[in-house]
Amino acid sequence: MKNAIFAGLLLGAAHGMSMPALADDSNITRGYNTMDAMGCMILRDCTDNVRQINNIDDIRANFPDSSYDAIADEFDSLLGSLNTVGVKVFLAPEKYFPPSHRGVYHTVSNNFFLNEKYMHRQGTLMSVMRHEGWHAAQDCMAGTINNSMMAIILDEEKVPPMYQELVRRTYADTPHAIPWEKEAYWAGKTAGMTADALKSCARGTMWTDYEPTPLTRKWLEAEGYIK
Repeated sequence: MKNAIFAGLLLGAAHGMSMPALADDSNITRGYNTMDAMGCMILRDCTDNVRQINNIDDIRANFPDSSYDAIADEFDSLLGSLNTVGVKVFLAPEKYFPPSHRGVYHTVSNNFFLNEKYMHRQGTLMSVMRHEGWHAAQDCMAGTINNSMMAIILDEEKVPPMYQELVRRTYADTPHAIPWEKEAYWAGKTAGMTADALKSCARGTMWTDYEPTPLTRKWLEAEGYIK
């Protein structure tokens, strides 16, 4: 786990977690449904039935008995912006995710992965797409999608209290993640919020559409992202 920068910038891999490099499924030493297995998937060393998603029709093909009509337009908008900035989205078997993990974004490879166990429900699919897509937008806020940094996008106090409290309880054992997760949880439940942020990223207008926090701005200026 790399250290956080107090500007609201986070260094790391999947939400800042360091993952082991593994060759294939047979080398997942701690078994399926572990961080070990998820690390292998994230690094693209484990690819059994991990397939890239290009549009909502790819989701429909995997779950023909489910309806995605209510979220199709927003889903394709998110996916279009993600593809524009270089983020790939994959649908992956449950075996690669720890229990209750519905999705994960990897800040180094700029890929994120959806747990197929839950994606037959359009509400869950959309919530995970928004949430993990927001982490991609945080990646963009930290200078470029092509680094391993993440920056909070919003003033923390703007996050509704219900999401602040939910995240405080959920991440009590990993408090360093709370600033990033608070706004991601909010975005996950708010139609259009992540879509707008990713469109901003794709346009290259992230720092004019969203005012960086003071310390994030200081970092961006020091690194030459903002003149």
